[in-house]
Amino acid sequence: MQELNFTYPQKFIDQMGNEIVLKEKPRRIISLVPSQTELLHYLGLENEVIGITKFCIHPENWFKTKTRIGGTKTINIEKVKQLKPDLIIGNKEENVQSQIEELQKYFPVWMSDIYSLKDAYRMIECIGNVTDKTKDSSVLVNAIQQGFESIKNKVASKNKLVYLIWNNPLIAVGSNTFINYILNEIGFENAMKENRYPELTSEYLKTLNPHFIFLSSEPFPFKEKHIKELQKILPYAKILLVDGEMFSWYGSRLLQAPKYFNELLNGFQPLNNLPL
Repeated sequence: MQELNFTYPQKFIDQMGNEIVLKEKPRRIISLVPSQTELLHYLGLENEVIGITKFCIHPENWFKTKTRIGGTKTINIEKVKQLKPDLIIGNKEENVQSQIEELQKYFPVWMSDIYSLKDAYRMIECIGNVTDKTKDSSVLVNAIQQGFESIKNKVASKNKLVYLIWNNPLIAVGSNTFINYILNEIGFENAMKENRYPELTSEYLKTLNPHFIFLSSEPFPFKEKHIKELQKILPYAKILLVDGEMFSWYGSRLLQAPKYFNELLNGFQPLNNLPL
């Protein structure tokens, strides 16, 4: 892909339709989202990224050395001001609207809004443009696309699944989410038709009678003991611990996801004989 060779000042439009103006190539970047922090590292922005959240655990050396400006939903506005960024990168779902609006009063804030792989590809390309890494981001998108085309052994879509992200109360992934899109992409039917992240009871889970239950590693760290607890409720379901980052991180982590999904799906058989 041909480099864009921007002249400054330059206008950019984010995925929420907001316009930001950069007076020059950004050299002091703050990332408010873990998966996008990892993307910025992949794009080689070691010197430019000056601030991250306490949840930006990848890469490890950044987590140890970069200034932390709070959590994704508890941003320390004053600390951000002290860092004097010339670009902040956030996400509609991960960050709190009121905090983003406050930051927008002082700094250019580029926001992503992601529900599908197409949205993720667009985000990667746009962040590549806004950080002057157009070629690198384009190569990354092409590699991710090829990876997802290689996914084999997709499970028959008539096999219903519940993907849990929280315990006590049980919270599942519903429709209109990136995780839901990924589940469909690899061949599962999400049994939760409710929007976004619905709370559910054990009784309701029984009525759904899913063939599969995936217990995510984040944000709640499900363990083997939770499999045993849920197996008592749904003895016929196949219950697995899964890597939540592979299902929900929409940056450069998508390079690793197809291999993970192929390994996860290997040996899966349609469970058509479950009691209904």
